[in-house]
Amino acid sequence: MASSPQLDRVIGIMKDIRSNPPADIHEARAVLDQAFAVYPPASDVTIFEIDAGGVPCQWITASGVPQDRLIIYLHGGAYATCSPTTHKDLISRLSLASGTAALGVDYRLAPEYLFPAAVEDCLAAYNWALSHGFEPGNIVLAGDSAGGGLVVSVLLAARDSALPLPAAGVCFSPWVDLECTGESMSVNDHLDAFIKYEGLFARAQSYLGEADPKHPWASALYADLHGLPPLLIHVGSAETLLDDSTRLAILAKDSGVDVSFKIWDDMVHVWQLFASVLPEGQQSIDESGKFIRSKLG
Repeated sequence: MASSPQLDRVIGIMKDIRSNPPADIHEARAVLDQAFAVYPPASDVTIFEIDAGGVPCQWITASGVPQDRLIIYLHGGAYATCSPTTHKDLISRLSLASGTAALGVDYRLAPEYLFPAAVEDCLAAYNWALSHGFEPGNIVLAGDSAGGGLVVSVLLAARDSALPLPAAGVCFSPWVDLECTGESMSVNDHLDAFIKYEGLFARAQSYLGEADPKHPWASALYADLHGLPPLLIHVGSAETLLDDSTRLAILAKDSGVDVSFKIWDDMVHVWQLFASVLPEGQQSIDESGKFIRSKLG
């Protein structure tokens, strides 16, 4: 595995987070909140709380961007941790790179709220945007890890509800198989310092409750993806979740979806979160911004 001082630093941060297993979900949330608090957004970013159809959200927007084009960002955290606050640096960088306002959705978390609560909240935020003057062709859904899975789930829910679909979806290291069956879960276990099978499977159970892990809104790998808008999928070659992305890209292409898919050599899970210290993080965000600009016209 090739490396750089910057990547070594990020891997060290991930190992530090994992080194002391939290006592419960509340401690796990606090650990991640503290870990990502050191990555504040740029000083020229506007952040304020907003109620989007009954769902708490954050408006996280770079200065000078048009306010009629919108990224609805769905954060990762295995459906149980994190928030728009932990992801505010990533979201603000994506806003700047795409020239687009951004709305971070603070959807309900497991185990307090089970599937499909997260999907319902994110769909409600999309409905809010549609009802507040945003044209569907000027909206992009974006997210990482569980949030990347939610991007596809919300697209499916919108399609199934006969809502107009947004212009595109952007998925960073998406988690789209809650059965955790990908070969890379074992093949890449020695490379991935952050995401391990046992912990991920436990999070899946805490989110699903009694629901079927193959429900298409839970695991997009078991969905019919026909009719979805263009997708961008970025994943690192060192991830246990690599196969989630590769299988999603194949399924989407076979379903007639326009897919831009890239495997980044040696990158770790959601490396875009570390864009302030890892050049490849900013490069992925810049490429995603270019993709978003092209789809919004």
